Amino acid sequence: MTAHPWVTESRQGPVRFGIQAICGQDDAVYRRAVETGRFAESLGFDFYSIFDHPMMQADPFILLTAVAMQTERIRVGSTVLCGLYRHPTQLARLVADLDGISGGRAICGLGSGWMEREFAAMEVPFGTPKERQDGLDEAIEIILGSWGSAPFSYDGKRFSTREFQVLPGPVQSPRPPVMIGGSGEKRTLKQVAKYGDACNIQEGIPARDGHFEIDERVEAIKRKLAALDGHCDDLDRPRDEILRTHFTLSLILGETEADARRKYDAFDPDRSASPGTRANGKGGILTASVEKAIDYYQAMVDAGIDYFLVQLEATDTETIELLGREVMPRISRGS
Repeated sequence: MTAHPWVTESRQGPVRFGIQAICGQDDAVYRRAVETGRFAESLGFDFYSIFDHPMMQADPFILLTAVAMQTERIRVGSTVLCGLYRHPTQLARLVADLDGISGGRAICGLGSGWMEREFAAMEVPFGTPKERQDGLDEAIEIILGSWGSAPFSYDGKRFSTREFQVLPGPVQSPRPPVMIGGSGEKRTLKQVAKYGDACNIQEGIPARDGHFEIDERVEAIKRKLAALDGHCDDLDRPRDEILRTHFTLSLILGETEADARRKYDAFDPDRSASPGTRANGKGGILTASVEKAIDYYQAMVDAGIDYFLVQLEATDTETIELLGREVMPRISRGS
């Protein structure tokens, strides 16, 4: 493998950010998704993501197609499509179509899933973490094979296919970049080293009553990056072929700490359309002034992170604007 062009481009110039928008469960979700995507593009974000939870929010491919038709530059995709909710040939088809409609801007984010009640509601086998990770291995093999230059066949325990090929194929060459979400050091980051163009990791440390310590989060990320490097070395994969991306589960920004705190105090995570935000509660929210956010993201770059994906409520346009106008331009490489 060689580095995907998006990986190479993302390491050039300013540090890039993407947002994952929580668009809501009301009738305005469709309009809000498009307006937020256009707003993100106007602010210079690199990537606009919508998550893949059929019980919680509208389908990401439907929403992202609408966004792609009304934007020109910003990349589109889902940070983590559950690789087990659909047959991987269908996922390969959908991502290729999104890539074509957007003129080569799709990112294929994949993960093994975690929301047991959603699996149960759709009668998709949940199984053990190992079984889900094994299924994701098969899904990735089929997706990549389906984008190839000839019909592809595969026999797996969970997924199989016979003579399948996506035509027309993706616009991007050699294919859309594959981002594998998750922070598991033994299995998930090994999958990244084997298949991925990008990881997507987070610290897994709860905030404490709206406060968080930057240093302990940096140390957690350094451990995960070291684990990824180890897997790359074991597989003889050049480390620089993989973009080190970081995921913020939920972000609330204010001009000052007091401004951010007022928003945090008023926010009810149980009303969010994001199952991750609900599951983690207020412990999953990073609440910061512009200055603290700059310190936090800069410290992550200094620790080895190349790129950031930040999930936030689409209705919190202030956080989106502060992140794009005040924080993003002040994060630099090699500080």
